[in-house]
Amino acid sequence: MQHEPSRTHIVLIPSYNTGERLFSTVAAARAQWAPVWVVVDGSTDGTGERLRVMAENDPGLRVFLLPENRGKGAAVLRGLHEARASGFTHALTMDSDGQHPADLIPSFMARSQARPEAMVLGKPVFDASAPLLRVRGRRISNGWTELETLFAGIGDSLYGFRVYPIAPLIKVMQRQPWMRRFDFDTEAVVRLAWKGIKPINIDAPVKYLSAEEGGVSHFNYVRDNALLTWMHTRLMVEFGLRLPLLVSRRIRKAPPFQP
Repeated sequence: MQHEPSRTHIVLIPSYNTGERLFSTVAAARAQWAPVWVVVDGSTDGTGERLRVMAENDPGLRVFLLPENRGKGAAVLRGLHEARASGFTHALTMDSDGQHPADLIPSFMARSQARPEAMVLGKPVFDASAPLLRVRGRRISNGWTELETLFAGIGDSLYGFRVYPIAPLIKVMQRQPWMRRFDFDTEAVVRLAWKGIKPINIDAPVKYLSAEEGGVSHFNYVRDNALLTWMHTRLMVEFGLRLPLLVSRRIRKAPPFQP
């Protein structure tokens, strides 16, 4: 475990009924970084209480228990508020189900520390475990995201392994009631891009674990795709209103023409 906790960057893990996989995920994150904070989003599987006991013997681990399930974005927002109050400036978010590569935490943090004004985004590298329907579906979402940000260079809109600057993210979340559930990851990068936060994309593997491997997924194709459709509809309406500003910003930052 890291002996010198960061004073600026935390690992933030939202969790909901992930079962035993949560503990291996947290252990892997702690082996790479300190501090690691976990927001248990109303889990009913007893993992929150067990994790809190673990934290009593680990100063690099902090656990927040929410009384009811409010969604991934709401759990992240709770952690962001706590982190900002404690003086942290950046948070690396990762899922609790073992899909994200904990061994890449130090390299993502290093890029963020070198470019604190940017957001460092994981760009997923899929293997044979990835469901084809979900891979194809995210291509559609990524296409909409590119349009909504006027091709700002977001490598992937859905991969939740990424480092955010805390203050700008809290600001955009407080200004509207969305981004509280599965729509969090995509809407966060779109709205931060609208604020001029540049993306830095880094390839990272993603592993879809089977049930036999302890994999847990709460993704619902009908419900969550409907949520994403509603989200992109809202974002496209706002994009139309923001288009003159985005175009003006792009023109101002374009390199001069060389005949």
